[in-house]
Amino acid sequence: MGLTSKGQQSHRLVICAAGLVLMTLLILYGSNNASDAGFSPFHVSTHQALKITDLKKWALREGYVPIYGNKTMNLRCHSCALVSSSSHVLGTKAGQEIDQTECVIRMNDAPTLGYDNDVGNRTTLRVVAHSSVFRVVRRPNEFLHRADKQPIIIFWGPPNKIGKDSKGALYRLIQRVSMTYTNVSCFSITPSKMRKYDSLFLRETGRDRQRSHSWLSTGWFTMVIAVEICDNIKVYGMVSPNHCGKKPVSKKMPYHYYKPRGPDECVTYMQNEIGKKGNHHRFITEKQVFARWAKQYNISFIHPSW
Repeated sequence: MGLTSKGQQSHRLVICAAGLVLMTLLILYGSNNASDAGFSPFHVSTHQALKITDLKKWALREGYVPIYGNKTMNLRCHSCALVSSSSHVLGTKAGQEIDQTECVIRMNDAPTLGYDNDVGNRTTLRVVAHSSVFRVVRRPNEFLHRADKQPIIIFWGPPNKIGKDSKGALYRLIQRVSMTYTNVSCFSITPSKMRKYDSLFLRETGRDRQRSHSWLSTGWFTMVIAVEICDNIKVYGMVSPNHCGKKPVSKKMPYHYYKPRGPDECVTYMQNEIGKKGNHHRFITEKQVFARWAKQYNISFIHPSW
């Protein structure tokens, strides 16, 4: 009876141990699935999250060159409003709050005319991708004839298209704009700084931008620039990294607030995140990095809050 009892106890211990191992594996599997939902190819591990660069130590003046003249990019702000181009800003009535902020940062050809109740009217700094230059130039009354005090535009793009040494058609266009609208200070990001943006993406995500067929988004450049120049940043309209993976699925929202018939935001995010052929913006991966930067650099996200 004693041997049988001991055998039964040993058998029960083996079963309990096996059950514990199985339960642990299930928890880990479920946790990974929940974390990776909707953006599995670019999930940032805890190990990668520790590889953080202090963006406050980046040399601001060395990274930007004037398109025309000898101006210096020396903007500094205590508080900044970074207004995204997402349709989530519509209906927020945040315009007055945005305009009361010391510095207001916008992206590409996101307009204010007709939307000022939600996005405000002032613009201190606008970050423009090479692919958006023509859309900005075609609307000078909106983007260039500004009453703002010395507004700044920073252009970014491949050095062979937008660099000072390229002398290409796009650079010449930007140069004419800078010469014509002297009230606006126009700068381009230097090739060496462009490489630093790539290196930053690699350190923060563990992914090589070129090998992973990725293009950094204007949001990525704008957020880094905002961290460089601002002590406190409020981001308007940007959704959280897991927003598009929520169930039930989030309601459809236009990708841009000024293009109501444009593509759906989440569809755009998901397609870009998992796309392997061609080059894609990894919006969700970038937002995972922004979430980590939030506490380090006094960044808060509102409309929606996260």
